[in-house]
Amino acid sequence: MLYQINEAIEYIKKKTNEFKPEIGIILGTGLGGLVQDIEVEYKLMYSNIPNFPISTLEFHSGKLIFGVLGGKKVVAMQGRLHYYEGYNMKQITFPVRVMKMLGIQTLFVSNASGSLNPEFKKGDLMIIKDHINLQPENPLVGANYEELGPRFPDMSEPYKRDLIKKGLEIAATHDITCHTGVYVSVTGPNLETQSEYKYLRIIGGDAVGMSTVPEVIVARHMGLDVFAVSVLTDEGFNDVLEPVSLQEIINTATVAEPKMTTILKELIQHV
Repeated sequence: MLYQINEAIEYIKKKTNEFKPEIGIILGTGLGGLVQDIEVEYKLMYSNIPNFPISTLEFHSGKLIFGVLGGKKVVAMQGRLHYYEGYNMKQITFPVRVMKMLGIQTLFVSNASGSLNPEFKKGDLMIIKDHINLQPENPLVGANYEELGPRFPDMSEPYKRDLIKKGLEIAATHDITCHTGVYVSVTGPNLETQSEYKYLRIIGGDAVGMSTVPEVIVARHMGLDVFAVSVLTDEGFNDVLEPVSLQEIINTATVAEPKMTTILKELIQHV
């Protein structure tokens, strides 16, 4: 793994003139528009970076964007990777390790998820304060490299409390409906049944999605501070579930995206 990381970093540094980002950003489904607010200096296709997995989803671009946002040097993943695409967890989280080794200190993550909490409506935002991992594989299983992090990383504060507090303050300033809650990560790619939604709510979930937690585990393993926000694109708490299409999810995420972008931009300025 260390060889693969170094090979990717060597290529990226050569193509970006040794650009050293302070902030890493992972953009979720329907949430790639934040890139428009970045003063872009370099764009690299995943497919050209050694050992980098390639997003197989038509609505994920698969580009690594380098530039300036909120006065900070950032690297943004425009297109993330998922377990249901057939990748293992080490492949999915490989980009996080690369971003850390390039110099980032804080990771910002966004996703589209389904609401489990009746008080959290479609189109609202939810800052993640904690998570429940129901993925079948952990990215830290196997040999541990002390150069990357400890064998048994602490997860008492997976999401930085100071960033959560500031994110809520920014949302309130702009009159943006924004909750805090617990995110449950499942494999997908199917959406949940009515009984599964109920179960996920019973065990403490406020929203459910198919990403984020593997990247957060690796980020914390490497000592990165993390802030994550969900755009709630559908509701799984109704007595009668309505069928939801991917296009509806993307449309809801796209409409809510400017609110998320406002919070992320100002929060990045604050870091």
